Amino acid sequence: MSTILTIADLKDLARRRVPKMFFDYADSGAWTESTYRANEEDFGKIKFRQRVLVDMSNRSLESTMIGEKVAMPVALAPTGMTGMQHADGEMLAAQAAEEFGVPFTLSTMSICSIEDVASVTRKPFWFQLYVLRDKDFVLSLIDRAKAAKCSALVLTLDLQILGQRHKDVRNGLSAPPRMTLANVIDMAIRPRWCLGMAGTPRRTFRNIVGHAKGVGDVASLASWTTEQFDQHLSWKDVTWIKERWGGKLILKGILDKEDALMAAKTGADAIIVSNHGGRQLDGASSSIMALEEIADAVGDSIEVHMDGGIRSGQDVLKALCLGAKGTYIGRPFLYGLGALGKEGVTKALEIIRKEMDITLALCGKRLATDMGKDQLRR
Repeated sequence: MSTILTIADLKDLARRRVPKMFFDYADSGAWTESTYRANEEDFGKIKFRQRVLVDMSNRSLESTMIGEKVAMPVALAPTGMTGMQHADGEMLAAQAAEEFGVPFTLSTMSICSIEDVASVTRKPFWFQLYVLRDKDFVLSLIDRAKAAKCSALVLTLDLQILGQRHKDVRNGLSAPPRMTLANVIDMAIRPRWCLGMAGTPRRTFRNIVGHAKGVGDVASLASWTTEQFDQHLSWKDVTWIKERWGGKLILKGILDKEDALMAAKTGADAIIVSNHGGRQLDGASSSIMALEEIADAVGDSIEVHMDGGIRSGQDVLKALCLGAKGTYIGRPFLYGLGALGKEGVTKALEIIRKEMDITLALCGKRLATDMGKDQLRR
C-alpha cells in the first residue's frame, strides 16, 4: 500500500487483477473514445494561481451535497457491474464510502441489489435509476429504493439508446462471463478474483433477475436488457418520477445549458454535468469544459454537480472553481476496488483527499468551499 501514491497506481494494479472483459468495461468509451480521453485531458488545460504568505492552518474539505454533510465534495458515482470488478463490489464500496463520510450511489445495473447494499450499511445511500419500457419494474425499483431508505434518487437522462463501446463488443461482455476458452484462460491467471467470485452468489444483475417480468435467469436477462431502454423518455417523465419518489432528486447527464435551464424548472434538487464517462456520445464536450457555462446559466436555481474525468484531488478543486458544488468519481474507485477490494476504495478516497488538501493550501485557501474562479489562471 505504501507504494500506491496515485489513482494511476491503482489502475495498473487493477489491470493485473481483474479479468480483461471487466477491466475494459470500466476503462472504455464509445467509438473512438475521443470524449473519454477529453474528460481527463481537459483538466490539464486548467491552471491554478499559486498564492504565498497566507494562513494555511485549520483547513477543511467538508461541504454539503443536496443538504447532506460530506467529508469532502466527492461522491462515488453509479457504475454498472461494479460487483464484477471484485466480489460483492457494490457492498464493499458502499461500506468504504460510509466510513469515509461521502455518498455512495448504487446503479440500477449493479451486481449487488438494493437490498444487498442496505444489509451492510447503516447510513442511507443514493440510488441511480434508468427509465425502462417496463414501467411496473421502474415503479418497483423506486419503491425498493424508498424501502431501503435511500436518501436521493439519481435519474440518468442520457441512456435512451446505448452507445457502442467496441471493447465490450469484442470481449463479448456478460455477467457472469461466458465460459469460452479465452475467458477461462483469462480468469485462470487471476486466481484472487476467481476465489472471490467463487465465494459469493452475486454474479449477475440482482436488481433485475427475479424482479422484472420474465427475467428469471441469465439467458432471459440478456434479451430483456437489449429491449428495455426507453427511447420515448422526455421531460414529462421527470414529473411522475419525482412524484412517485417524493424525496431528493438529482438529474444526471446534463451537458448543455438549455437542458440545464429546463432541468432547473422540474423542481429537482441538483443536476450532474456529465457525458456518461465518454461512453455515450463520442465527440461531445468533456464534462469539465461544459461545467462553467452551465453553472453560470442556472445560478442558484439548482445545485450543480459534475462527473467525468476526475483522477485526482486537483481535478475536484478545479471543478469546484468552475461552479460545481459536488463531484463524482467512477473509474478511480473502480480501480481501487479491482486492485484491493474495500481497502482499495478507501485508498482511492485517501489519495484524492490528500491531493485536495495540499493543493488547497498552496492556493492560499483554508476551506474547499472558498474555491472559485478567482483561484484559476485565466
